[in-house]
Amino acid sequence: MSVPLLDGSPYQGYQYAYPHKTAYRALTPPVGLADLWAEEDRSALFLYIHIPFCEMRCGFCNLLSVTGAAELAGPYIEALERQAMAVSGCLGDFRFARFALGGGTPTSLGASQLDRVLALAKSLGADPAAIPTSVEVSPASADPERLAVLKGYGVDRVSIGVESFFEEETKALGRPQRRLEAERALDAIRAAGFPTLNIDLIYGTEGQSPAAFLKSVEAALAWEPEELYLYPLYVRPMTGLGKRGSPAFDAAGWDMQRLGCYRAARERLLAGGYAQLSMRMFRRLGEKEWGPVYRCQEDGMIGLGAGARSYTQRLHYSTQYAVSRADILGILNGYVERSETQFTRADYGIYLSGEERRRRFILMSLLNAQGLSLSRYEARYGASAFVHLPRLRELERLGLASIVTGGMRLTEAGLERSDAIGPWLQSAAIRQRMEDYEWR
Repeated sequence: MSVPLLDGSPYQGYQYAYPHKTAYRALTPPVGLADLWAEEDRSALFLYIHIPFCEMRCGFCNLLSVTGAAELAGPYIEALERQAMAVSGCLGDFRFARFALGGGTPTSLGASQLDRVLALAKSLGADPAAIPTSVEVSPASADPERLAVLKGYGVDRVSIGVESFFEEETKALGRPQRRLEAERALDAIRAAGFPTLNIDLIYGTEGQSPAAFLKSVEAALAWEPEELYLYPLYVRPMTGLGKRGSPAFDAAGWDMQRLGCYRAARERLLAGGYAQLSMRMFRRLGEKEWGPVYRCQEDGMIGLGAGARSYTQRLHYSTQYAVSRADILGILNGYVERSETQFTRADYGIYLSGEERRRRFILMSLLNAQGLSLSRYEARYGASAFVHLPRLRELERLGLASIVTGGMRLTEAGLERSDAIGPWLQSAAIRQRMEDYEWR
């Protein structure tokens, strides 16, 4: 299956990782983590801890998360602690460069439970006061008590999913939320004094015009966030919106609506002192990343928790994935029942061939504004990226990318079509595995 770049939809799929989790399968036999990580560079790892609980299930969400399962939180944290002990024992010498606590909604945990999770991360060497640390919160759970726990550990970045400041839009997203609730949470975050505030917004709800989306952007800018993420709405299988159906107009009309919202917001943010780092991410000029260097194309990731993915060069692994509540609960119950010994093995994931490793490097580099370093690629893989993946020249020919000193970067036109370029760069084998995935 080919993915058209100019004559097809610019919204093919969000390529936040490669290969996508729907390409993962059972590993037979399971792989011992000690052997798997033995030859890996463990000097600059990313730690991700997944908390799969939320106070509501948004209509667009296909993440591994559930509501109404508070009784699982305690056993889940105990399982996290067993997994952390097992994994750290398999790694030998290692060092974390970055840490993210996501979900779900980590702040759906009580303050004492949140403290316990952050203490666990610190015990592993992921001290939020010493390395860049991001925590996801929601308007309903970003209260002073929980924020005080985050601040006490030195968390420097808080990301809040507001999605929209207008209740008719959040209702259309399957997310009942009052604007006052979002504003109260933002006030509390700013009062707590976190160095970096990120606000997530979604565009493309039914009937939303570029002017309407700009009103949410302006409302977000009132808090002077250091970062903003702008997400196009997708309607995915088995989600609330997926069961309801796509917006009530033709696909081409929806594409033009989303493009119009994106372009209007991009223009406003660039004029307002923000730099664009990817199709979705905007950062206020003058804000710099700090801490140890981490390059997602090259450095490994350790994921703890159900749904968290771990990356080595040759194998990506996780627990199984599901969208339906019944199947997610099955995965969570299986996770909390695992022994420490069971956590020393990977049993679900995907092996990456040499070709897939090279594609991943190219894809994950190119979809960021900094682009693909051609010299770094050649030094790592022994040949030009254009030799390994000749179709890259097509991006240049179509005006979607340009060659700059030492690298290749997406143009403005390329950035806005990132969600078509990402799938276009996937291998046929990975696309087939994704298409064969049985949603549950």
